[in-house]
Amino acid sequence: MESVYRYISDFDCIKIDKYWNFADEKEDKVHQIHSYPAKFPAFITTKAIDYAENKKIHIETIGDIFCGCGTVAYESLKQGYNFLGYDINPVAALIARVKSNKLDSLILKDYYEKIIKLSNENLRSGIKEDFNSRIIYWFETKRIKELEAILLAINSVCNLENEYKDFFLCAFSNILKPTSRWLTKSIKPTIDSHKITKSAFYNFEKQFNKMYIANTESNIQEKGNADIRITDSLEIEGSNKVDLLVTSPPYVTSYEYADLHQLSLIWLRFGDDYREFRKGTIGSIYKKSIDKESNLNSIGNDIVEKLMKNGNSKSRIKAIKKYYSDMEKITDKTYKLLNENGMAIFVIGNTEYKNVKIRNAEHLALAMIESGFCEIEVTKRKISNKILTPYRDNQGKFSKDKNGRKIYSEEFIIVGRKL
Repeated sequence: MESVYRYISDFDCIKIDKYWNFADEKEDKVHQIHSYPAKFPAFITTKAIDYAENKKIHIETIGDIFCGCGTVAYESLKQGYNFLGYDINPVAALIARVKSNKLDSLILKDYYEKIIKLSNENLRSGIKEDFNSRIIYWFETKRIKELEAILLAINSVCNLENEYKDFFLCAFSNILKPTSRWLTKSIKPTIDSHKITKSAFYNFEKQFNKMYIANTESNIQEKGNADIRITDSLEIEGSNKVDLLVTSPPYVTSYEYADLHQLSLIWLRFGDDYREFRKGTIGSIYKKSIDKESNLNSIGNDIVEKLMKNGNSKSRIKAIKKYYSDMEKITDKTYKLLNENGMAIFVIGNTEYKNVKIRNAEHLALAMIESGFCEIEVTKRKISNKILTPYRDNQGKFSKDKNGRKIYSEEFIIVGRKL
């Protein structure tokens, strides 16, 4: 780690720190129970905890204000710490809750058998065909009926058993894309007109077995508690505090997470219109316009001015300006969330848009300074999959094609203290 002040204008000259590059052990299977975009490696949390303890941070509760699918949650509980997490996405919160609980294997098997039996009964009895138009767009009629039969059975069998119901709803959520016409491995909503889908029952059985094994091998310790809240990070209030915060904010040019999770949002009835979730996402082009009186820090302003000179669209510039404004508010929220002598560790990368370098990391570091953080340090790590495929094609897949959108193969670890 090096002092951020030497490099605040440009992080390119910071050297790669091998400490943050590699895991000391294999990642637990629980991290693979549900697909999720832009997950960071589980070992980052372990490294962050070790780093904080070496800096004499007394840790009881670990937090993550962009909780996502619960990577930090699980790794914190695995080491016996309490966890406090926030995410605006109810699908993310569902996955994180499931990863944060180790359930009784015999009860899981019993519930699964009852769900399958009732699902078949539901299918034979007939399924009402009053479905959301987006479901009809993405799924064949036969698959819709199978999925509805399974979902009705989950809700009936598990009923008030919330932890077990979450488990099976998470399993259901992760079979939606393979059961649909969604283009395999695409992170953009794209129809594959040639895709041959398999039975929802086949996919559900396969998913249950995968999650059953992961749950059996879970290394969660009983002495830690998880509190996971469906909340916009900008709306965090209250007296709850954390000693160590480990989080990875969205990038300014990130994909619309509501779009990526639309199948789950619709099927699990989290809202009448999945597009409503776009409005609350940091970095979204659907975010409400920036307050006229808001002023960005010098790095944010510099990036916006360069985008304007390059003739970028007003809507994109407005969204980027809003992103930087939100992130400056986030650093204030983070500072207040920490206990005295606490530490925040952000994992974030830079990117490029229309030939303008988008310096997310430098902007965040300056925002931390202006929010009151002390002893700010920064280092850099390699992202192995992006080294091999440093571009994204028009479907959002990683690619070697230089005609695609360039992505950076490195990201930064930025650390700050509240003293």
